[in-house]
Amino acid sequence: MNRTSQGERDAPPSADDRPPLSEDRYRRGARRTGAEPLAASWEPAGPRHRKRRTGVRGMVASYGWRIYAVPVLLVLTALVVLDTAAPTTGNELAGTPTDTGTAAPGPTSTSGPPEATEKPPPEIDLKNFPTAQLPDGPKFSEQGAGTFAVIPGTTPQAGNGRLYRYAVAIEDGVEPGDYGGDREAFARTVDGFLADPRSWVGTGTAALQRVPAEGDDVDFTVALTTTNTAHSLCGFSIQFEASCWHRPSGRVIINTARWVRGAKAYGNDISGYRTYAINHEVGHALGNGHVGCAADNGFAPVMMQQSFGVANDYVAQLNSVPGGDRSAVPADGKVCKPNPFPVAPQ
Repeated sequence: MNRTSQGERDAPPSADDRPPLSEDRYRRGARRTGAEPLAASWEPAGPRHRKRRTGVRGMVASYGWRIYAVPVLLVLTALVVLDTAAPTTGNELAGTPTDTGTAAPGPTSTSGPPEATEKPPPEIDLKNFPTAQLPDGPKFSEQGAGTFAVIPGTTPQAGNGRLYRYAVAIEDGVEPGDYGGDREAFARTVDGFLADPRSWVGTGTAALQRVPAEGDDVDFTVALTTTNTAHSLCGFSIQFEASCWHRPSGRVIINTARWVRGAKAYGNDISGYRTYAINHEVGHALGNGHVGCAADNGFAPVMMQQSFGVANDYVAQLNSVPGGDRSAVPADGKVCKPNPFPVAPQ
């Protein structure tokens, strides 16, 4: 057996024994001969000239998902710049919006009274609006006993002319809230309306005096009456709430629905309407009938049915129903201004 020593096995070949180097060994695809070092090709694999993509696809191919972050970063940068440049005020730092004319969300200062949110109601179109409807408002007494309690008390005579004596009463069953809880105060209110120099005593044809009880010496009684009793005594042919002069009982029937809520022609002027209601119905007790507007845009006569409206056409239309006072108001297009007194303003 032939053995070789370690030195002989590891000894490198001499230069004379090496095969000659060839440039072909650097050519792509040429086979490397033994003992030749690894060499990189100067001609990379693949196409010699790769076509470069352009546009969005090219950017996506080059940068991958990072391209989608660019718009987001631009928006964030703009927001930071705007926030840094915006001025601040003491109110804003305190959490209160500056006065820009518009409401701002978030906490507001409570150091002062809140801004009013309620506004006056708009003007009513007295010519075309359905003014006979009962306005919205508090509840009122609808069902009473049909009996009346006279409120004691007297007044001196007011005015000159024929003397009319009257009493004041409230139907049993009328809730105290409908007249303010004070029966004597209700009677004094009626007395004040009738003693006003603009009332019937100011016409020179009538004098009025209150007496303490009903009887033969009483010409009429002003009676606050529940709604259902008012319907039974006054009738309900025109199906809107109204008061009336009930000749058989000698009572001026004042409907609680109207006393509490008034009429749309008077808007929020409840006191003005109540003055009208007393003067109008007492006018019937004194022998006066219904009339309409005498002059367009003038003050309505107190004997006009102002509970229903102050437009002649509208009131005439309501009176055209069976049981209505058809001849009282002409449909002539005239529209008046509300007026609660027999002596109209000049």
